[in-house]
Amino acid sequence: MTLGSASNHGIALRQVLPEAELFGADEIRVSSCCADSRQVRPGDLFVALSGVERDGHDFVADAVARGAAAVLAERPIQVDVPVACVADARRAYGHLCQALVGNPSQRLKVIGVTGTNGKTTTTHLIAGVLRAAGQYPAVLGTLGYSDGVEFEAARWTTPPAPVLAAWMARAEAAGCTHVVMEVSSHALEQSRVAGVEFDVVAVTNVRHDHLDYHQTLSAYRAAKARLFEQLGPSGVVVLNVEDDVCREMYLPRVDGPALTVALDRAAELNAVAVESCLSEQTFLLQIGSESVPVRTRLIGRHNIENCLVAAAVGLAYGVSTPDVVRGLESVDRLAGRLEPIVCGQSFGVYVDYAHTPDALAGVLDALREMTSGRVLCVFGAGGRRDRSKRPLMARAVELRADLAIVTSDNPRDESQRRIVADIMRGFAMPEAVHVIDDRAAAICYALQQAREGDVVLIAGKGHEEYQELADGQIDFDDRQVARDWLYAQWNSQSSRAA
Repeated sequence: MTLGSASNHGIALRQVLPEAELFGADEIRVSSCCADSRQVRPGDLFVALSGVERDGHDFVADAVARGAAAVLAERPIQVDVPVACVADARRAYGHLCQALVGNPSQRLKVIGVTGTNGKTTTTHLIAGVLRAAGQYPAVLGTLGYSDGVEFEAARWTTPPAPVLAAWMARAEAAGCTHVVMEVSSHALEQSRVAGVEFDVVAVTNVRHDHLDYHQTLSAYRAAKARLFEQLGPSGVVVLNVEDDVCREMYLPRVDGPALTVALDRAAELNAVAVESCLSEQTFLLQIGSESVPVRTRLIGRHNIENCLVAAAVGLAYGVSTPDVVRGLESVDRLAGRLEPIVCGQSFGVYVDYAHTPDALAGVLDALREMTSGRVLCVFGAGGRRDRSKRPLMARAVELRADLAIVTSDNPRDESQRRIVADIMRGFAMPEAVHVIDDRAAAICYALQQAREGDVVLIAGKGHEEYQELADGQIDFDDRQVARDWLYAQWNSQSSRAA
């Protein structure tokens, strides 16, 4: 993607990157930039990014041949256009992209939400709180990007630097007051949000995930912590201290204002569960000596924690308690987040994005607590992703579900047999597990086994409307597969009754 400046004169590179060392020119004026040599247009600054599989420095000649007017790189390169050298091209690219659209984060209020689980729900709860207070938030995350006027499906949880900069500029142009964004560990490691100044940084939890990318838990935790470095001078940190990493690792590092939330530990904001069922739950939101009831359609303990984080963000902006409650209660359903599938059946069916051990444990615990019958769980694991979590996912399911059905998730180009073998190592009683590689067949089998009062959880893909296979994507939606089977059965039963 080529990102251009709103100004015809462009911007001076030294103003954005004073640390850059220039060769072949005393100054470089930049009106547009691009990091893909195939998309370079005449006059662009080409940014050579080093990746896992490819090194942008190898494509500099191609970029210049296509008309690049200058190059930003991490080492000197012999070409016939000016070259700017920096130590970290990805970080420089982020700053440059934000500068080309006028640094909108200097005028917008920006909230970054990171964490292993709960980012999507928490960002939408925060947006609900802000709307209740009369504000106009843009939302960027896994379910899509929205500036309040237009919506686009998301390709990334946190988009690459030029896409992020363009959406932030769109949010400002659309009259948004805030931008609420999910910030993934990949995005932080790749400096996608470099150049963005955050007013509030919120951490939901830090558990086990993405070791295929970060290699170690310590590296994963360190990547998440990078978000704190981009807080503005008066920025506020919100931490869920129910989480060990937030409490023991992150909280001691915070220099400025911090708000803590928890269910069972001392914190500025607490909550006490009052009552719950499969369609809603009520809890008391406790802020100091104040205690107010919140009734939410988002069920489960984990969603109370998400509500607490969102409430704390609202309080950081001075939102009144009544508006906080109204905002939390306004979010009644999120795609693929314990999303109920209701087609007249006598048992519960829920689709959830849970694809980590802790996320699976959280949603299964929530369903178990409110189910009189059995809990049936359909799940798998993504191919070419963290293999170490697969047996842990199995253990989480075996401890909480009465029937486990292992199937495909997004196998990509990894052997489904190997994925299943990794998962099965986590079961203490593998003979009790049903393995059905075809995901649609696995879902239908689970629904066939369900009886009145049972609950079926279809986990892993949530809102996704595709499945990634070795030869590409196919259309696939867990929710639609379940609805098709349930409606077919309902119509069949109705016909027999008639």
